Amino acid sequence: MRRKLLLDTDIGSDIDDAVCLAYVLAQPDCELLGITTVTGEPERRAMLASALCRVAGKEVPIYPGSELPLLVTQRQPAAPQASALSRWEHQTIFPKRQAIEFLRRIIHENPGEVDLLTIGPLTNIALLFKLDPEVPSLLRSLVSMCGYFGSRSGDGPGPEWNASLDPHATAIVYRSQARVHRSVGLDMTRQVTLTREQVAAEFQTPLLQPVYEFAQVWFEKKSLMTLHDPLAATTLFDDGICEFERGTVEIELTADRSPGTTYWSPGGQPAWHEVAVSVHRDRFFEHLFGILHRAPSPERKR
Repeated sequence: MRRKLLLDTDIGSDIDDAVCLAYVLAQPDCELLGITTVTGEPERRAMLASALCRVAGKEVPIYPGSELPLLVTQRQPAAPQASALSRWEHQTIFPKRQAIEFLRRIIHENPGEVDLLTIGPLTNIALLFKLDPEVPSLLRSLVSMCGYFGSRSGDGPGPEWNASLDPHATAIVYRSQARVHRSVGLDMTRQVTLTREQVAAEFQTPLLQPVYEFAQVWFEKKSLMTLHDPLAATTLFDDGICEFERGTVEIELTADRSPGTTYWSPGGQPAWHEVAVSVHRDRFFEHLFGILHRAPSPERKR
C-alpha cells in the first residue's frame, strides 16, 4: 500500500527542495496528497512545485502558505530559482489563504494514514497545530528536515536554517507530541553532497531536467549541492538509510542565545522525538537515484 504524503516546502531557495519533490513524485510507493509552500514569495514557490508536477504528469493540489514568520524578521524573502520558470509549463493561479485549512482537512479525512514531511521553516505547521491541537495525534508520522543534533549542549555550528527562520514556530511544532516525530538534522545531511560535476552527470533524466536548470541558479553562489531534504524523504520509504534514537528535542528561544538552536536529550521519559544518529550514504544514493532515474518525459513550455 502506498504511503499518503503531504509535503510542506520552501522550494526555490536551497535546490534540495526541488530534488526532494522530484523524488516523491517519482516514488511509486508515495501518494502525494498535496503540497504547501512557506516563507517569502510562497506563490512563486508554488509555481516551481507546479512545474515539477507538470513534468511528472501528476495533478497535485498546491497551496501557497505563510509568507512571514510568526514573530521574528523575515530572512528568506525571495525564491531565486523562480527565475528559471519561464522555460517550463507551470500553474500561475493558486487558492489564497487556504493552505492551513487544506492540511487540516486532508489529515482529518485520513486519520492515522498521512505522513507530513516538512522541509522548510515550520510556520505553516505551527499555525496548523495551534488551530487544531488534535492534528498531531491524527498523523501517521511527522518527518522534519530540521535541527542540528551533533551536540547535546547545542554548541554546534549554530542553529540549522529551517529551525532558525521561525524559531517560535519550531518550538510549537516540537512541543506538539505527535505520535511519531522524526528529525533528520544537519549533522546527518552534511554527509550526502554532490559536486557540480556529479549533478551534471546524474541529472540528465527527464524529471531532473527542470531541477538541473533550477540548480544553475544555485551554483552561481554555491559549489556543492547538499541533499538535506531528499535524505529526510527517503527515510519514509527505506528504514535502512538512517538509524534513529528516541529522546526529547527542545528549542532555544532566548534572543541572545541563537534562537532556533536544538537541544537533544536521548532517552528518558517522555521521549517524544526520534533523531537520526547515523546515515548509510551509499544506500541513500543508490535508493534516491534508483527512483529518480525512472522519471517521465518532460513537457517543455512552448
